[in-house]
Amino acid sequence: MADIIHLLPDHVANQIAAGEVVQRPASVVKELLENSIDAGSSEIILLIKNAGKTLIQVIDNGKGMSETDARLSFERHATSKIKAADDLFCLNTKGFRGEALASIAAIAHVELKTKQESEDLGTSITIEGSSITAQDTVATSKGTSIAVKNLFFNIPARRNFLKSDAVELRHIIDEFHRVVLAHPRINFSMYHNGNNLFDLRSENFRQRIVHTFGKKTNEKLVPVDEETELLNISGFVGKPEYAKKSRGEQFFFVNQRFIKSPYLNHSIQAAFEGLLPPNKFPSYFLNLTVDPKSIDINIHPTKTEIKFDDEPTIYALLRAAVKHSLGQFSVAPILDFQRDAALDTPYQQQNDQVSLPKVEVNPDFNPFSKPKSSSSSSSSPAWEGLYTGLQSDTSASSNDFSEVQFESDELQSSIFDKDEGKRVQNTFQLQNKYIISTIKSGMVVIDQNRAHERILYEDFLTQITINDTVGQQLMFPLTLEFSTKDLEVLQSLKEQLEHSGFVFENFGDQQTTISAIPAALKDSDVKKVFLQLIDDVHNEVPDFNFSSSDLLAKTFAKSLAIKNGKKLNITEQEFIVNALFACKEPALSLSNKAIFTTIEITELESKFN
Repeated sequence: MADIIHLLPDHVANQIAAGEVVQRPASVVKELLENSIDAGSSEIILLIKNAGKTLIQVIDNGKGMSETDARLSFERHATSKIKAADDLFCLNTKGFRGEALASIAAIAHVELKTKQESEDLGTSITIEGSSITAQDTVATSKGTSIAVKNLFFNIPARRNFLKSDAVELRHIIDEFHRVVLAHPRINFSMYHNGNNLFDLRSENFRQRIVHTFGKKTNEKLVPVDEETELLNISGFVGKPEYAKKSRGEQFFFVNQRFIKSPYLNHSIQAAFEGLLPPNKFPSYFLNLTVDPKSIDINIHPTKTEIKFDDEPTIYALLRAAVKHSLGQFSVAPILDFQRDAALDTPYQQQNDQVSLPKVEVNPDFNPFSKPKSSSSSSSSPAWEGLYTGLQSDTSASSNDFSEVQFESDELQSSIFDKDEGKRVQNTFQLQNKYIISTIKSGMVVIDQNRAHERILYEDFLTQITINDTVGQQLMFPLTLEFSTKDLEVLQSLKEQLEHSGFVFENFGDQQTTISAIPAALKDSDVKKVFLQLIDDVHNEVPDFNFSSSDLLAKTFAKSLAIKNGKKLNITEQEFIVNALFACKEPALSLSNKAIFTTIEITELESKFN
């Protein structure tokens, strides 16, 4: 029988490796940025076109490579980070596998320019699908510039599975956040289609967080600082009142490497126990410093998962450190039986000047002197006047109450308003959650929140689709602040938002100004609607069939619909019932759950048998 096992060609092996390392444009961004950091760069520039599908370029001022190293860097398992197996357990660099550049070059067009400081000229290499097409000596600045073009050009199936530009850009920004937060002392810049999204200068960790996620972030942060023999913990957690519906702002860095750890995330959640409302997640930006020999990084191709030698102890220390910080900064309640809370100075008055109370004394006051007559002093009380009109003979008037008047509430003949009391009531509200309406065959029980969401959704979707909605002008333009990432989401939906009635004056430095809003919206609700919209986009991660108009209508509906627990009058109840059954799809909610159920008379009668 002929032999059936054979070695794969290098370009096929590289494409298989690329499937593990390069999942989307954001994966390329991560690998290239980490290479620049390992090269000792102090300035790194990231250039993106069409969410990385057309171009991903990273330029740094690191130590660069020689001609030989530049050529070898694209070979599989070529690395400068490790020489022996023991080196895997003492890593202080980002990359070490030696397969990232080879994998990227197998599925894209790559142009590399690099020069060492001691050299007069640098090296330029062009690669297409693992094949080197050109290598030249060029004049270039110190450091390395690597451009990745036409990602997945030779794997059309993988390219077709990429999401929309808005979604892919969001993933790139996520990876950018993870790198820049881990290295606040390095200057980073990011451009997308020529627009400068980030320009971060060397700063401390808190400043890097604020400049990455917006100025408002500063007031949300609670510092965490704990040193033990096993690990050092430093960084910040968000105050409970600023908890979000998504896990977007949760960052663990172990020895300056971003990691994902559900186990450690649970320890943070446990530290916030009793402080967070349901379905809310705290923000945290925590640096853990441990002995490199106590962790194993080499368990995942992307190196975002690591293994600790003593995870239970780290879990306990992390939970205790966060809990201590929340109590120390009066974010969480603490037990102190010796402290009288009534004597505490309010936080907003801590810096106020103390003023001593003044006592004013009337030196002419004599409690034994007779009061002066009213003619002489209108301000002196005439105590005798209190008894004027009282009869000495109380027997004649003690039982005569004909002249006495009592304050009383106005009698009502109906529990409804006057107008509603005259109407025949066909709807009733149960537990401020369900609306019950009678029908010939029995009754219908409607979930008021789901019903109102469906009504608003179909109404908003019609307005956005028809594109003829006119917004109401605001007397004073509304300025709202968002992080760069959130602002990009709003900017990608700008056209649909304008169709629904919004008018944007500008998208500036982490803020936008609005001069008109939809007529059905209050200006106080705009921020809430936008935050819900951003949260929906982040959580749903829509694919290439994603309809932004549909998502926008859903967001409006969820934000503005009446909530369960709200008491409705008869007019409001009847509106919900009538408007629901005028919808195209009255039976299902926006999450495909039942909006109403019908209870037949026969079903009720069977309960009494």
